[in-house]
Amino acid sequence: MGRHPGDPELAALIGELSMKSPEFADWWPEHEVLRRSHGTKRYHHPVIGDLTVSYEALAVPDDQDQTLFVYSTEPGSPSAAALELLASWTADPAVR
Repeated sequence: MGRHPGDPELAALIGELSMKSPEFADWWPEHEVLRRSHGTKRYHHPVIGDLTVSYEALAVPDDQDQTLFVYSTEPGSPSAAALELLASWTADPAVR
């Protein structure tokens, strides 16, 4: 169960899901828990459309339950332009 193998609430949830979903019950014993440190995510924003962002997950040394995610776009990409447009709607003109 990942980083919390002795968590009784998590165990109860897994038990409940296994009882209610045969698909989950078949899948769960074969699961593989991996922590991803980087990758790409795609989002759909209702106004500016589709976005593709890269992310890096940074561990917080003093708290293993905390992770800082840093997102970025490829400079000059449609996603970068869309995020710049979105930011322009809310940014203080003095800050821009």
